[in-house]
Amino acid sequence: MFSNGQITFGVLFFIVFAIIIGFMYRKDLKIHKRFYAGSVWILIAFIAFILLISAIKFLFR
Repeated sequence: MFSNGQITFGVLFFIVFAIIIGFMYRKDLKIHKRFYAGSVWILIAFIAFILLISAIKFLFR
């Protein structure tokens, strides 16, 4: 379906993109800590909500 050149480009693009995103995140880490303090609790609440919905669906199946 894809040629070897397209697959190679896709893999290299993904690797370079991930490296650039990592560097940019490390560069802005101080700003993230200041403005997004406490956002981990939002993530935990969201995951707990999804797990609760899954448990309810499993129990009432």
